[in-house]
Amino acid sequence: MLDVLVQAPRAVVDGEERGCAVGVRDGRIESVGEYGAAPDAVTTVRLDDEVVLLPGLVDTHVHVNDPGRAGWEGFEHATRAAAAGGVTTIVDMPLNSLPPTTTVAALEEKRAAAEGRCHVDVAFWGGAVPGNRSDLHPLWDAGVLGFKCFLVDSGVEEFPALDEPGLDATAATVASIGGLLLVHAEDPDALGAVPAGRSYPAFAASRPESAEVSAVRAVVAASRATGCRTHVVHLAAGSALPLLREAHDDGVPVTAETCPHYLVFTADDVPDGATAFKCCPPVRDAANRDRLWGGLADGTLSMVVSDHSPAPAAMKALDTGDLDAAWGGISSLQLGLPAVWTAARDRGCSLVDVARWMCAAPADRVGLRHKGRIAVGADADLCVLAPEETFTVDPAALHHRHPVTPYAGMGLCGVVRQTWLRGTRVDVDGTPRGRLLRREDTRR
Repeated sequence: MLDVLVQAPRAVVDGEERGCAVGVRDGRIESVGEYGAAPDAVTTVRLDDEVVLLPGLVDTHVHVNDPGRAGWEGFEHATRAAAAGGVTTIVDMPLNSLPPTTTVAALEEKRAAAEGRCHVDVAFWGGAVPGNRSDLHPLWDAGVLGFKCFLVDSGVEEFPALDEPGLDATAATVASIGGLLLVHAEDPDALGAVPAGRSYPAFAASRPESAEVSAVRAVVAASRATGCRTHVVHLAAGSALPLLREAHDDGVPVTAETCPHYLVFTADDVPDGATAFKCCPPVRDAANRDRLWGGLADGTLSMVVSDHSPAPAAMKALDTGDLDAAWGGISSLQLGLPAVWTAARDRGCSLVDVARWMCAAPADRVGLRHKGRIAVGADADLCVLAPEETFTVDPAALHHRHPVTPYAGMGLCGVVRQTWLRGTRVDVDGTPRGRLLRREDTRR
């Protein structure tokens, strides 16, 4: 007897869209049968053909900022927004919380802050900063999925950047324990020093593509020299893709992600003083956006994740439009799926593509093999999407703590009707049911 049977005339399963009947027992997928197959179940859910059953999304790049800066977001708000957007697993970044997750003690503080407050499952990254290489192995043993570092000022003084020798040494340490090293790849020596003020072109020029290219070259070199599994976060510069393709061809274990805002917006969409769009690296021109889509198409870019990085409205300098003073981060955790789907369908891509980029690939890269897929043995994490339904983004209707987003007023396609976590529909106003994941969970 199954606990739940989901009859879906349309679903993304095994790399194709087709009908299926998904059987769930004890929170796991017990069977994936033909649509209409009717094994005994306590509850049967019948979807109509206006919706598509997707795996729950896996967002491996989320800044929850809790504890210490929970006023920027916090686990309750972040995981509500995730569930509302079809995301069933997030991986929390190690910085912007106080303390940052650079020691086991700090990790335990973060877990204590998250316990009982999460509407979706949450895993954690550790941080790699100058002076903490001896903490990396203990953090790995304590269950983090890998380590995040910066090559440029992170924006918070308690999480300093690594220089290039520090990157090389950290990569060697991470390689020795079989870990994964995530890198914010911008070269500080290539950044401009002239204030941008309200000028978006000036701000974008201050963080040029060359800064990313130089830093990606350093990441590839470190990975090649040490064998360290490395991952470039939030790639915005299409001109860095040839370096990654060459590395892939040579068998270097380096991957890269991009984000919804780089695939949706262009610099021409950003008015001067529009600080809601500020992020680092910046949104670039239309030709660059096309190159990023090309990187997804040929597999050079393996995944799309949010880099959800919220802050209080006052920190976005909305009143002055000062791009130098504004916090650099875009809130999009709840909107990532419809934003990417809206842009993808216009380029002839399918929901199969979107599910690969936003479900399976992120889960696979971080070792969460029981996430991001509709398959026997996987967690019964599901998203019910109405792909043709449209809506206009109202920031006040989002579950993010602060109603600031560059998507405000934008028409998007794709409405998340339901989100299921381990076989139970998520009620964002109900009791949180999310679990805190440790690395050993990835071996199930």
